Amino acid sequence: MAERRMFSKRITSSDTFVDMPLSTQALYFHLSMSADDDGFVNNPRQIQRAVGATVDDLRLLASKGFIIAFDSGVIVVTHWKINNYIAKDRYHETIHQAEYSLLVKNDNGQYEQSDNGITESVSVLYTDCVQDVHEMDTQYRLDKTRIDKVSVGKGSARGKPGKFTPPSLDDVRAYCDERRNNVDPERFCNFYASKGWLVGKSPMKDWKAAVRNWEKDNRQTAVNDPHGVEKDYSGAPTAEEWFKYAEGLKFEEEKTRRLSL
Repeated sequence: MAERRMFSKRITSSDTFVDMPLSTQALYFHLSMSADDDGFVNNPRQIQRAVGATVDDLRLLASKGFIIAFDSGVIVVTHWKINNYIAKDRYHETIHQAEYSLLVKNDNGQYEQSDNGITESVSVLYTDCVQDVHEMDTQYRLDKTRIDKVSVGKGSARGKPGKFTPPSLDDVRAYCDERRNNVDPERFCNFYASKGWLVGKSPMKDWKAAVRNWEKDNRQTAVNDPHGVEKDYSGAPTAEEWFKYAEGLKFEEEKTRRLSL
């Protein structure tokens, strides 16, 4: 596997990218550094914890289209082929062929999920919604928002889903109390209200399913770290250290430029 990774300024300097929190940006860099030669990462949650990021950072990367996550827990960096070129003598094909088979590349080399009738393969770890197996996934794009409309076999006789009504804080609190989970109802409502109650780029269909997925995420985090203490798995730099490093590089480049005048 090639040891070096590259990043395109078209991606990392875009407004969509720089508007994200620093912790989310740093997580993107670390996921990209850990990816195989086709852009796949099989331990995104471990990397997320190692750099001090949260599950919300993973969700945000998925909702903004910077990663695509699968039910297996594997993720792929959406713009991997735009960021990286790997020579044939150093390239090693990904072992995640099942996930790779669900993808196509557009004319720019960006990964998109194929529309050949597959399920919405984005993992519940990040997008909090599992679609019917006959529903085609929303394609992630930076340059264009497009929602593929398909029938899900629910709602009217023609398969159109009913209009979603966002729950009240009291509704969410009552449901969480009923399930006796550790989901924070206010945090849940604020998170989805800030996104217009979208899951990825699609309107939410079942807020109770989203609550159950948050419950599952929190339970998995508790299993991995029962004392609630984030472990340092790799000694990786924090988001603040990443950006201090970047600023240092800019200073050295400017210093070298002035000395050469």
